[in-house]
Amino acid sequence: QVHLVESGGGLVQPGGSLRLSCAASGSIHTIRVMGWYRQAPGKQRELVATITEGGSILYADAVKDRFTLSRDDAKNTVYLQMNRLSPEEPAVHYCNAGTTVLGEENDCWGQGTQVTVAS
Repeated sequence: QVHLVESGGGLVQPGGSLRLSCAASGSIHTIRVMGWYRQAPGKQRELVATITEGGSILYADAVKDRFTLSRDDAKNTVYLQMNRLSPEEPAVHYCNAGTTVLGEENDCWGQGTQVTVAS
């Protein structure tokens, strides 16, 4: 089983930046992909960015020119650098790890970290 611990959320002014971190522990070797999703009030959870085991990165169109996803393999941690945040973007951000165990794919989620964008 994989355990995910997120950090780095908080309050930022419009146009500001935040960096989220997600540290994985447990059965690291089962992870195929890690990334971030976000969920605004009253809306469905949506993909922000993911990175595969091989290092391929996928960004949502809404963030690809402003956000950067990176990974530190030595620390089993992924980072999401978010720049030029918009007042329309506050949401709970969730770290996700897609795992494969005995041929079965599963999703592991962190507890979520709130990002608030306000003056």
